[in-house]
Amino acid sequence: MKRRNKCITFIILLACTPSYGQMEQYQFKRLVTGVNNQWHTVPLPDSIFGKVSNNLSDIRIYGLAGDKDTIEVPYLLRINSEKITSTAINFNIVNNSHNHNGYYYTFEVATEAVIDQIKLDFEERNFDWKIELQGSQQQEEWFTLVNDYRILSVKNEWTDYQFTTIALPSSKYRFFRLLIKSDKNPNLITAQISMNEIVEGKFINYPVKAKNIQGNKSERTTEITLDLAKAVPISSISLGVQEEYDYYRPITISHITDSIKTERGWKYNYNNLLSGTLSSLEESSMDFPSTIVQKMKITVYNGDNQPLNFGNIEVKGFLHELVARFTAEATYYLTYGNNHVAMPNYDIAQFSKNIPEILTPLKVGREQELKKLQLLEKKPIFKNKAWLWGIIVLIVIVLGWFSLTMIKKKD
Repeated sequence: MKRRNKCITFIILLACTPSYGQMEQYQFKRLVTGVNNQWHTVPLPDSIFGKVSNNLSDIRIYGLAGDKDTIEVPYLLRINSEKITSTAINFNIVNNSHNHNGYYYTFEVATEAVIDQIKLDFEERNFDWKIELQGSQQQEEWFTLVNDYRILSVKNEWTDYQFTTIALPSSKYRFFRLLIKSDKNPNLITAQISMNEIVEGKFINYPVKAKNIQGNKSERTTEITLDLAKAVPISSISLGVQEEYDYYRPITISHITDSIKTERGWKYNYNNLLSGTLSSLEESSMDFPSTIVQKMKITVYNGDNQPLNFGNIEVKGFLHELVARFTAEATYYLTYGNNHVAMPNYDIAQFSKNIPEILTPLKVGREQELKKLQLLEKKPIFKNKAWLWGIIVLIVIVLGWFSLTMIKKKD
């Protein structure tokens, strides 16, 4: 009885389950060559990002071995972004005084540490001050580190912006003296002294295919629309503001998620990438989480101010690559293009510290289109109904044969 039941179950599963190979679950593949070590990097070509899912969950590496077995290669997605490690430095405020020049604060650093940043927080929320910062070992001779450095805070119904971080050359002094050139008490609440170590990321500059800058007088805004050559992962945009005078403008950066054609033309739906402030005190480069984008819109809110002039606009993104482990001889392919699969979960994610630091990149070939999935096309498994009826008749015959055999044995 058990053997018969297993046989029936096998026949039913064989008849009703579509048998797709692992690679055939994806729409595209690219040959990967140059495997000669256990660990390699696989750079992701720009042209794949318009064909993968938004979270890159449908990327796989498959190998076809000589015995026709399919090998799935485990990988980690590496986004070569800039990494900043900030170390807080302990200090004490030992002097707090003022004279006709302004208000002085002296910080004593507890250890012999190098610093390159001081972040200030004030009770006042609307100010525009110049500062001077000096360093000394024994408070006898002072050396100027920054002078006429501007800090600013604006809070009203239109904007809430602060720039109160002092960036200074890497300095090693026991004492730091801060002069805020103000005729009233700044009411310093806290200060944070730190040293930042920056590991530069690997950027790719993406060309802008089309650019349009228009002013909206009724909304008192400037709208910049950009069309990149293709959908790519971007994380930074520099607007190239040409004005040399001081300014600060609220800004939003959004990208098109989908579009609908209407009688009046195309209507676009946008998703915000960033809301912030464009200021002359900081670089005009705006950073945001890496997002796959082709068309985007930047809105600059001018208010009562004269619109800004924008020169060369640069769009950049971090290099995306896979760190993969190869354990067998095979012909390997990078596959992608299936919105129905989840992000893979490989063991190597738990042992990333064991991955060698220096890895050889592999070569990724041209894109080849695989046979489109019936699942992706949303078509029935059996296009011809005769197949379905034939399988049903086969199942009925097999079940009937087993039933008759059981009845004869009982008799």
